[in-house]
Amino acid sequence: MASARVDLDGKPIKAITICMIGAGGFIGSHLCEKLMSETPHKVLALDVYNDKIKHLLEPDTLPWAGRIHFHRLNIKHDSRLEGLIKIADLTINLAAICTPADYNTRPLDTIYSNFIDALPVVKYCSENNKRLIHFSTCEVYGKTIGSFLPKDSPLRRDPAYYVLKEDESPCIFGSIEKQRWSYACAKQLIERLIYAEGAENGLDFTIVRPFNWIGPRMDFIPGIDGPSEGVPRVLACFSNNLLRGEPLKLVDGGQSQRTFVYIKDAIEAVLLMIENPARANGHIFNVGNPNNEVTVRQLAEMMTQVYSKVSGEPSLEKPTIDVSSKEFYGEGYDDSDKRIPDMTIINRQLGWNPKTSLWDLLESTLTYQHRTYAEAIKKVIAKPVASVLLNIQNSNKVKHITLRQDEWAKDEDHYTSMKSTTIFLQCIATLCCRLWEKLHVLGLGTALKEKTGSNSTLFDGHEAFTPRNILLQYHVV
Repeated sequence: MASARVDLDGKPIKAITICMIGAGGFIGSHLCEKLMSETPHKVLALDVYNDKIKHLLEPDTLPWAGRIHFHRLNIKHDSRLEGLIKIADLTINLAAICTPADYNTRPLDTIYSNFIDALPVVKYCSENNKRLIHFSTCEVYGKTIGSFLPKDSPLRRDPAYYVLKEDESPCIFGSIEKQRWSYACAKQLIERLIYAEGAENGLDFTIVRPFNWIGPRMDFIPGIDGPSEGVPRVLACFSNNLLRGEPLKLVDGGQSQRTFVYIKDAIEAVLLMIENPARANGHIFNVGNPNNEVTVRQLAEMMTQVYSKVSGEPSLEKPTIDVSSKEFYGEGYDDSDKRIPDMTIINRQLGWNPKTSLWDLLESTLTYQHRTYAEAIKKVIAKPVASVLLNIQNSNKVKHITLRQDEWAKDEDHYTSMKSTTIFLQCIATLCCRLWEKLHVLGLGTALKEKTGSNSTLFDGHEAFTPRNILLQYHVV
């Protein structure tokens, strides 16, 4: 396999050992898959968790057995790190806190993770003459020049004012009080340190600036394989809403513009960097897909359509709701208006261009999300309503439910805002505002109507459809 492979200059590609920090994450898991299935390279996979790469580690009969070794460690405080970097030919650092919801609420952790914790990696690579591929972010560009122009200025449509170039575009951040920029500042500072190590000490480095890489295994689904209170990045956040039958939340109307690239396309670019050091060393690369530019609102609308297609479930009558950035992220949030990458350097050096359209990558990703999470979410949803369903089977009357007056007020307001939906069990269980949606996901809505009687006044008109009137209908005291 190795003898037939050549680099972009026609030279044979030699098998190397790669120390991959953050191998168990979204990008790391896809990169490990690529390296195991298509190359002879060995991987020392470093991470705290290995859930996303377990399929590569077991069983021993896999064709790449012996070429990937998992090391459970935290680079914050593990003496093994330097030794593992020493025995590798190349180190790839993917470790980072990179979720926008954390930038405001955990600014110190964000800065430490993206700068302080990365310092030893750079130091060990430089001192031991090891090559480094460091993953940065497109957020180092901050705001576009065009965002400071009047909204009606024709210059805002000029690419010179918003397309982001590695060797030309300034890095423009918000005020210190806007802690959302803690991530971008830390990433920019470590980039400058790496660049200085290259200039002064001869470090062979490549810096990657990802532009919204999305695909299977991105982040987590809250309450399933991540914390219930967690807020993942946009793809996983919207996927969670779709899986639960909830409206997608658009921060500040979803007007920010982004470009999205399929993870498999992006991994092709990284492999070219790995196997063409003469072309990649000393360079910073934008890796994105400028052809897949949409507003976040357009992304939400497209995801709603695609999910309905792959799941067979009807779209919500109101698929999105607007929320303020303060409500969603908290104080100190700020954002860039556009993130459109210039692709000149990566195309010139590595000949790479993305291939996958936004629709196709969403179809592939949401098919995976539905197949992986739909049943698990149904089970989670089923738990709080199981006892209520048993009561319905045995009787049309439910007794001994007492509620505070203020709870009624909150729920009547909620029901008034959701007149177009058919909700019944919500008030009987715990007045959870999502209960009917959960029953609908389980396919129990029709059965419930049959149980109560298709001619029941409960389902006739919207005015009777409030918690108080439901209780009167069913004599709940």
